[in-house]
Amino acid sequence: MIPYFFSETYQILGIPLQTWGTFVAAGYAIGTTVAWRRAKQKGLKADLILDLAFWMLIAAFVGARAFHVLFYDLAHYLAHPIDVFNPRLPGYAMFGGFLGAATVFAYFVWTNKLKVLSYADALIWGLPWGIGIGRIGCFLIHDHPGIATALFLGVRYPDGVIRHDLGLYLSLIGFATGLLFLALNRYPRRAGFFLAVFMMIEGATRIGLDFLRVADARFLGLTPTQYFSIPLFVVGAWLLRRSLTRA
Repeated sequence: MIPYFFSETYQILGIPLQTWGTFVAAGYAIGTTVAWRRAKQKGLKADLILDLAFWMLIAAFVGARAFHVLFYDLAHYLAHPIDVFNPRLPGYAMFGGFLGAATVFAYFVWTNKLKVLSYADALIWGLPWGIGIGRIGCFLIHDHPGIATALFLGVRYPDGVIRHDLGLYLSLIGFATGLLFLALNRYPRRAGFFLAVFMMIEGATRIGLDFLRVADARFLGLTPTQYFSIPLFVVGAWLLRRSLTRA
């Protein structure tokens, strides 16, 4: 059982800062650095990775907000439309962030005539580390509480109930995926391999973990994220097969 650690804000020199935002920013910086170094190792245009990461970050926040508004709390935002643009309010769905970032990536590689899978692999190489660090912020504010559990990774909440904490799980999965990438990197891999592995892991884990949420928007028993995770896993499996079998 894990104790209930909570931190919403902290201060440096009297300046209040958000815990969640700090970890997200740190995750973005470290993930981008890892991707940039990977691009250099692979002989790609590393500076383009920095440009891509900047625009993808903006698109990710827009996409994450839009996904939450449309699929998780539409009634509230229809009644209070100005809240859509209030960055202080919670409500960012990571899957929407993926979609927003992917849209910018597709446009960027098409206009610059880049090798799609090579640059996607370089970027995805840093993403697990960014997720691992960023999700620590989710864990510390406990914005993804789960159902009761007896699992040793359960968190004892202030009401005394031991619950799954999805922020913690997603952070651990992020770090584990980064370590898996390092292990798989011992052998030569075709372009698209690491993108495919990430898609399959992300798709499978989000399908499974969303069943543990204590409360969430559901349609026919599944969350919006689960519906999008199914094709993510399927496309990842197809891409992995393609990267392992093509000449």
